[in-house]
Amino acid sequence: MRIGLLGTGPWARATHAPALAGHPGLDFAGVWGRRPEEAGALAGRHGVRAYDDVDALLADVDAVAVALPPSVQAGVAVRAARAGRHLLLDKPLALGTAEARAVAEAAERASVASVVFFTTRFQREPEAWIGEQASTAGWFTARAQWLGAVFTSDSPFAASPWRREKGALWDVGPHALSVLLPVLGDVRRVLAAVHGPADTVHLVLDHATGASSTLTLSLTAPPAAAGAEVELRGEAGVTLLPGSSEGAVPALVRAADALLTAARTGRPHACDAAFGARITGILAAAEARLTGDRPGQPGVTA
Repeated sequence: MRIGLLGTGPWARATHAPALAGHPGLDFAGVWGRRPEEAGALAGRHGVRAYDDVDALLADVDAVAVALPPSVQAGVAVRAARAGRHLLLDKPLALGTAEARAVAEAAERASVASVVFFTTRFQREPEAWIGEQASTAGWFTARAQWLGAVFTSDSPFAASPWRREKGALWDVGPHALSVLLPVLGDVRRVLAAVHGPADTVHLVLDHATGASSTLTLSLTAPPAAAGAEVELRGEAGVTLLPGSSEGAVPALVRAADALLTAARTGRPHACDAAFGARITGILAAAEARLTGDRPGQPGVTA
């Protein structure tokens, strides 16, 4: 499968380009970016072509990997799907429910495969744990803490405009939801959403299985307090999401494997664009509660 990379930022440079270049089932064909000089540098580093025009890249590939801000990703992904290109996408899929749905609908209409790269879902140990807990009945409640120190450390994402504007809800919220939904079922209602320090938010969710979950999300935690933790409690007892021995590059390689399988078989992956759109809908409902846009309306619709 010939695949092109859309994006040239820190995530594209550190994760996408190495994963695509090293994948035995992919032919890394080229790079397009909004900054041509950055596209040229990244393409040169991996010995591939730099494209000045996104449509020219789409004409030369079978699939695209998108490493762009979510506000840009959605439109480009629709464009790529309409051109018949398979989609390896990033989270969040978009910053609005309508935009996310447009991506999922475009992929469905074009019969192209799609995979959204929720990192934890493609790391070996967490992936196995999620599958095991999803097959276990009787979960009562869950607690998820996803605390980053993006703006209080030397993170390469500290200058990210969309992360500064949208905060932890949209950056690490998708990771937490991607772990909880396969185990506890879809979110029926956002019961509560309140602000904590800086960009920190606290959510309480009601799930389709009858379980509830609480989420604490932050990009501004003290570095010593940063980390991710998910705890489930139920009839089977207590269990914690295991850490991963793998970094982001092996996880993205596995996400590319999933895209190849979905393209070959025609069977959607669990983390496809429709799943990404559902998570976007939950985040949008939580944001509305945070900003008071839906007073007295606790329901979530996506």
